Amino acid sequence: MKPALGAPAAVLRRALGFAWFAAQAWIVFYPQIPMLERTLHVMVALLLVVLWLPRQRWADAVLVVAALATTIYYALNYNYLTERMENVDPVLPADQLFGVLTLLIMLEAVRRVLGWNLLAVVLVFLAYGFTAMWLPGWLQFHGFGFNEFIEIMTMTGHGIFGITTETSVNIVFYFLAFSAVYAVGGGTELFMDVALKLVGKRPGGAAKAEVVSSALFGTVSGSAVANVTVTGSFTIPLMIRTGYSREEAAAHEAISSTGGQLMPPVMGIAAFVMADILGMPYARIALAAAIPAVTYYASIYLLVHLKARSTGKGSLSAAEVDAIPSVIRRLHLLLPPIALLTVFLFDYSASIAALVGTVVAWACSFLPGGKPITFRRVFDMTDECAKQACQVAVPIAAIGIIIGVAIQSNLAIKFSSQLLALSGGSLIGSLLFITLGVLILGMGLPTVAAYVIAAILFVPALTGLGFALLPAHMFVFFFAVLSMVTPPVALASYTAAGIANASASRTGLLAFVLGVPSYVIPFAFLFNPPILFQGTPLEIAIAAASVGGGASAWCIMLAGWLRGHMNLVERAAYGALSIVLILAPLGITMRAGALVIFGLLLLWSSRLRPALAQRGSPA
Repeated sequence: MKPALGAPAAVLRRALGFAWFAAQAWIVFYPQIPMLERTLHVMVALLLVVLWLPRQRWADAVLVVAALATTIYYALNYNYLTERMENVDPVLPADQLFGVLTLLIMLEAVRRVLGWNLLAVVLVFLAYGFTAMWLPGWLQFHGFGFNEFIEIMTMTGHGIFGITTETSVNIVFYFLAFSAVYAVGGGTELFMDVALKLVGKRPGGAAKAEVVSSALFGTVSGSAVANVTVTGSFTIPLMIRTGYSREEAAAHEAISSTGGQLMPPVMGIAAFVMADILGMPYARIALAAAIPAVTYYASIYLLVHLKARSTGKGSLSAAEVDAIPSVIRRLHLLLPPIALLTVFLFDYSASIAALVGTVVAWACSFLPGGKPITFRRVFDMTDECAKQACQVAVPIAAIGIIIGVAIQSNLAIKFSSQLLALSGGSLIGSLLFITLGVLILGMGLPTVAAYVIAAILFVPALTGLGFALLPAHMFVFFFAVLSMVTPPVALASYTAAGIANASASRTGLLAFVLGVPSYVIPFAFLFNPPILFQGTPLEIAIAAASVGGGASAWCIMLAGWLRGHMNLVERAAYGALSIVLILAPLGITMRAGALVIFGLLLLWSSRLRPALAQRGSPA
């Protein structure tokens, strides 16, 4: 997109992108005062949003000048902001002026990045902060004074320069840089070709390749919409050509790409925020997500397989697969994510791991089969990285406003108390209310926004029900991710529908149906915590097997086919067994017994029933 301010703005944008990239690399080794790092990070992001997403020339010029002036204010006053005593030192007129400017630019930047969805939520919280003293009952609190509001939101490490911005500065930027360098160097094409070579010749090969490529790309992307855009531009036409309707192809892409936010080592941005909120190393969050992520993709793959077996759709010819260039000479492009993961395993920070992965990705681009990132292409790469980072940093910073209001008003505790009262103390009722609440919050919001708001409102309720912090946060995180494909507003489904030129509403509904097995997985976090790598090796192994078996049983029940069509009684047996394996709070012995029953049921469906049918006996 050509900036509205013309060539000078393009030069400024490119220079800012390069400087931002260099500065972020610098602070890994030479950290600065947090108020300097965070304020400049946010202000550069605001400037770049205006330059990357221009509107009217005069409005852009005013915003650029205001943002530059505010950047200078923070650059000159970071020591003053660090040393002043909160709630004691006065808020000066200059603080008021630049605080208001920062908030106004922030609101406009949020509107440009995400439209009115997140902006409307932020405005509601702002209105609540200034009118709560007149509200009835549990919603009431003393509200904000003007100086108090400016101080909390723009002069401390609480509001827009709080924990979410800290995550953007210290973690998110580096993984976005890694993803940008890896994609530019040829890694994305490798994932696609590996997927086609692995499963392209199998039944439903086109859809299976889409599942595998989305899982692989998800390990370095962490964005459902980006995953849809990158892999869907190739796999959706491929699925349509092999017999899927436009809506079916788009739905398969949407549900598969959504899971990319669950795939370690680079999960969605919300996972980085979760690590900061819980005070845990990001590697611990990624480890906790490993079994659920694999289960998610395995269940989708199984459902695709069963449907392909029963309908014959989606098969690719051997000639089409063989025509794909060899991946052997490009396997070195797998080294960057391997290097990133290895650094994690040696207990280095997330930023160091991502930086090492970025350097390895740059070096691998010069090897045979890569796309060399030469000096001339470096600016293109930093430009693309800055474009992605600014459109992530701005919403993340804006969420700090919501957190600031929620903390000052004690809204989380009040809301959780009301939720528990509404459910009548019922555990299942409370969980269903929370699930519905997270999915509704996620309608039209990016996952990180849905997760943070849900963590504020619903995690206290889950801990009040007796669940530990990590399972509670993972529960709301998983449903925040699934909100990307939950009708009526499903961003991943809408993006895929646009690529396929399909009906957005029908695509969203089909994606939801395909993803139904995934909606039962989060409940295992609460009733079967070893799935999050909390427990002994035996407990973790049994938990993984039971959740995997439960998800598989649910897929078989939905497909209604396993070596032949199944009757209602057989499907009901799989459905009931799925609920027991995933939701029942069983011990190791009982879980092992349930798995044995699942194995016997599989033996009946896949061997005994077909054998009896061939002999002409009633099954």
